[in-house]
Amino acid sequence: MPGHDAPAPPPAGSPPRAVRSRRRLLVLLLVLTLLGGGGVWVVYGTSLFEVREVRVTGTEALAPSRVREVADISPGGPLAAVDTSAVARRLRGELPRIERVEVERSWPHTVLLKVTERRPAVVLRRGAGFTEVDRRGVGYATVERPPAGVPLVNLAPRRQQDSSGRGRTALLRASARVAAALPEEVRGQVKSIDVRSYDEIRLRLSGKRTVVWGSPEGRDAKRGALLALMKAVPDATRYDVSAPSAPAAAR
Repeated sequence: MPGHDAPAPPPAGSPPRAVRSRRRLLVLLLVLTLLGGGGVWVVYGTSLFEVREVRVTGTEALAPSRVREVADISPGGPLAAVDTSAVARRLRGELPRIERVEVERSWPHTVLLKVTERRPAVVLRRGAGFTEVDRRGVGYATVERPPAGVPLVNLAPRRQQDSSGRGRTALLRASARVAAALPEEVRGQVKSIDVRSYDEIRLRLSGKRTVVWGSPEGRDAKRGALLALMKAVPDATRYDVSAPSAPAAAR
């Protein structure tokens, strides 16, 4: 066009613009690939992010060394390669005392094992020892002596299964539910829990006192009724809260 200079042609022998753009893109992709591969190598192939410590927290009865042994996390391996889900499954499977466990990586060198142990709600005599049972009715450990303040369960069902078809396992679970529902002021006074059926649960307290609890249902109402009765009639030897709307006490 008049008054405008035509664009200068590319130097002789230079590649077309499309070819130059394609080359720049290939170079960029090569650089990114090298950087990415280098990052993977740093994380997995060097000692900068290797496992040097397995830290255990939250244990009480379990020894941290035992937890580390079962976790089976090899020192010196890449921290990124630790399969946290597999470690958690292994710990719960081999150590029944563990109720929950969180397995976390703490960069650059540590694996954290945050353990929550089961707590006994009741104990059941088994041979010369005692089985600890948690609030859900799960038996998880055998000990020589029952823990202080944990009631002993006496399972004496009238038949192999009660009228509702519940067997010993269900009755043990029911006793654990009752023990877990007890007010703190009462729990320490309970010496044993007698279970004849799902609807016939009794507590033996210190001082030769008895609490007729009934079934494990309606625990909040029964808990309130028991506290009120024990306050109103402190010298009673028998408390009945099986029907919490009409509780009774007898001397």
